[in-house]
Amino acid sequence: MAPGIRLYKFPPLARLDAPAGDTGSHAIDAQARLEEGYRQGMDSGYREGREAGFAEGREEGRDEGRREGLEVGRAEALEAVRREFAAAMAPVDALLAELRRVQADYKTAMRREVVDLVGKVASQVVRSELALKPVQLLSLVDETLATLPGTHTDVQVFLNPEECQRIQELAPERAAKWTLIPDARLGYGECRVQAGDAEADAGCQQRLERCMDRVREQLLGDPDAEQETDDTLP
Repeated sequence: MAPGIRLYKFPPLARLDAPAGDTGSHAIDAQARLEEGYRQGMDSGYREGREAGFAEGREEGRDEGRREGLEVGRAEALEAVRREFAAAMAPVDALLAELRRVQADYKTAMRREVVDLVGKVASQVVRSELALKPVQLLSLVDETLATLPGTHTDVQVFLNPEECQRIQELAPERAAKWTLIPDARLGYGECRVQAGDAEADAGCQQRLERCMDRVREQLLGDPDAEQETDDTLP
């Protein structure tokens, strides 16, 4: 600021508006009214702002509470539905478990019947075949002797009496290789071979039983494994 220059201070508006000779009291009243108006404005603004804040907070709280209530109610309703569904499904699950058990028992029974039927049919087929061609027993004797140790001298073959007689009649040259001995204790298709100190069963029954054991293993298998398979049924 340049030397010698002073800033001009404008008088208050109340003083300018006041009539001549009464400037002091009017200025004080105007200043008081100004301050009172300021306080009233501040109070009014505070109250209005506070009420507006409370109203906005209440609305936001109401919305937030509504959302939380809906989420809690939805979760509780879902859990209740799940419990009711589980309770309703319990008899169905028990029924399905019983159905699986019945299915497993039925399958096992059917397979056993099949095994028994196969055994009976195979036995009848073998018996019929031997009735037509009893000389085939001598082929079984050859196979059995091949498994026995030694030189196979003085071989004795024990057969059912009827089959022994028919073999001697139908193939005397083959029967002459060994000593055929009728044994009434042996059934049709049964044959016992003795060569020195070695003895073996050369009949059809034990061969058929070994074959049926494999059939049972294939059809029946492990009952525990079969039960696990049945449990996977829908």
